[in-house]
Amino acid sequence: MRYGKGLAAIACLAASMVAGTAHAETAIDIDRAVYVERAEAGGRALEPASTLRKGDKVVLVVAWTAPRTGRRFTVQSAIPATLAFQRTGSDATQVSIDGGRTWGELGTLRAGDRLASAEDVTHVRQQVSGPRQGRMTFSAIVR
Repeated sequence: MRYGKGLAAIACLAASMVAGTAHAETAIDIDRAVYVERAEAGGRALEPASTLRKGDKVVLVVAWTAPRTGRRFTVQSAIPATLAFQRTGSDATQVSIDGGRTWGELGTLRAGDRLASAEDVTHVRQQVSGPRQGRMTFSAIVR
C-alpha cells in the first residue's frame, strides 16, 4: 500500500509549532524534510521520500533559522498517528507521551504502571537558547 496523502500529512505535521519566548516580530524559519531509509549494496542510504509503504523506516528533519535576538524558544513536533516513533538524533531532544503536557527522556516517563516505550511517544521537542540555526531529527516506522 502506498501513502501519497500520508506523506503530505507527515511533512506538514513534522514541525507543528514553535513556542517559547519568541514573539511575532522575531520570525523563525522552519524547514521540514522526510527521508526514507533504503537498503543498498553494502549498506543503507537515505533518500527524499516520495511514497511510503507500511514498514518503511523514515527520518524526519526539522531545521530552523532564527534572528539573533538572544531569545530562547522551543521547536516542537507532533508524531503523526501514521508513524511509530523510534528515537531522536540528539540527547537534547525531549519526548512527551501525553500529547505534550509533560516532557522528559524516554526511560524516565511512565505510562500508568510501566515505563513508557518508544511507541508511546506523541511529541518531540528541543529547547534552543544558543545557536540561531539548528536541526532536530527523529526516526520512525510507517504503521
